[in-house]
Amino acid sequence: MTARTIAVIGPMGAGKTSVGRRLAKHLDRRFVDTDAVIAAEHGAIPHLFQTVGEGAFRAIEREVVQRELRSGGVVSLGGGAVLDPSTRSALADCTVVLLTVSEEAVVARLTDGKRPLLTDGIASWRAIAAERDPVYRALADVTVDTSRRPMTTIAAELAAHLQDAGAHQQEEPST
Repeated sequence: MTARTIAVIGPMGAGKTSVGRRLAKHLDRRFVDTDAVIAAEHGAIPHLFQTVGEGAFRAIEREVVQRELRSGGVVSLGGGAVLDPSTRSALADCTVVLLTVSEEAVVARLTDGKRPLLTDGIASWRAIAAERDPVYRALADVTVDTSRRPMTTIAAELAAHLQDAGAHQQEEPST
């Protein structure tokens, strides 16, 4: 039986790739960043937004996310992937980890210029994060704030928590 996929979701700059990669190492699982897969298969995300538009990008994203969620590994999703109803349905078969981050902490993390939806900087981030937050929280099995602690520590604690939770699930008698 394939291990249940761990999906890492959250707003831009929360550390989904950083924590996800470290979490996968702790759990000895394959790590996939869906944004990286999209870029490798279709080109840079900012370029996709400019050339094909957000709607076409979201269709590509949906296909990649659906495929990768079947992997049994640790999968980091782009911040907006959860907006798609079929992606939300697919997440029901996963353990969903929500990473949150404060506005203050995210300012330093969003300096790469590769975020096509951040046209107004932190104001854009604030609006997008607030809009998506209820969706993230509704999907989350575990929520971890990444604002003030090292990603390495967060990943190690999260791995221990998930391993402990998995052991307890296996010990429970079936009814």
